[in-house]
Amino acid sequence: MWLVPGPVWVALTARALSGGFAAAWPLAIGVALGDLIWPLAAIFGLSWVVSVYGGFMDALAWAAVGVFVVMGVALIRKPAPPLGTDSRMTRPGMWAGFAAGVAAVMGNPKAILFYMSVLPGFFDLTRLTATDIAAILAISAIVPAVGNISLALFLDRARRLLASPRRLRRLNITSGVLLICVGLVIALT
Repeated sequence: MWLVPGPVWVALTARALSGGFAAAWPLAIGVALGDLIWPLAAIFGLSWVVSVYGGFMDALAWAAVGVFVVMGVALIRKPAPPLGTDSRMTRPGMWAGFAAGVAAVMGNPKAILFYMSVLPGFFDLTRLTATDIAAILAISAIVPAVGNISLALFLDRARRLLASPRRLRRLNITSGVLLICVGLVIALT
């Protein structure tokens, strides 16, 4: 899930490009802690929903298709903003970065759809033990944290290369096409 661009990547990119690694790492930590919420919701809530509404997962998969395609088209159509523009995602400070990370993951449809549709396919949610839940939560926090901190380091180094609006536009188009492809793959499977 981490490899597919989404709102967290956009937020991380914005912070890393505007303030470097120092601005981006608190966001990565906020994302990692926020990522603990969705698996818990999936584990404790979805097992009940699926038992009551059998077609819920199919509807959720089609919702995922729509979300990914809309996000992809929006990224392609979005003009490249100049770097360093102050916004909620690039406001200076560690606390602002941390809060932006939590907000980005809590409102991230990709995370919501992954944990609510894919996670139950890997585990029988009715048979999980406390140890299983702890392991799922640890992996759900550690993998994005390592990935996002690595991405922040990379973006810190690539800041000069992505400084032009033309290059940022290319990044938006590439990310948008990838999101549309994910939506199409979900639709075809």
